[in-house]
Amino acid sequence: MSFKLSQRSLDKLEGVDERLVETVKRAIEITTVDFGVIQGLRTLEEQKELVAKGASQTMKSRHLEGMAVDLMGYLSGRACWEITIYDDIADAMRLAALETNTPIRWGGCWIVDDIRDWKQPMADAYNYYVDTRRQQGRRPFIDGPHFEIPA
Repeated sequence: MSFKLSQRSLDKLEGVDERLVETVKRAIEITTVDFGVIQGLRTLEEQKELVAKGASQTMKSRHLEGMAVDLMGYLSGRACWEITIYDDIADAMRLAALETNTPIRWGGCWIVDDIRDWKQPMADAYNYYVDTRRQQGRRPFIDGPHFEIPA
């Protein structure tokens, strides 16, 4: 099945780095899971609010520079937060990033700086990240919808 971005999603990509826009547009063409763009460029005020609510952990967000997007997965037309959906979206983003030659970091596996370098399914990258953090005695921070061009 082929999916496409809605006008609302395309509007959310305004101000986002063109390489990331191109990658998202290619990913929607090859994904097995429908998704939309729920966040692109953020203002400083928006970021402050998100940090205050605990929805973001940093004021150094790549969203402030137009270097990040948040993608919402849809299952049967309804928003879905299950990580398995985001593994599939990350697989499409990885393939698209390879095609567009764009480095991408995924919020489901922060320790892989560029998912183009990951040779296995992104579900394995997620598990690797969670296992690594637990072995370090640290809690993993999972942000499955988040994709960014690394600094």
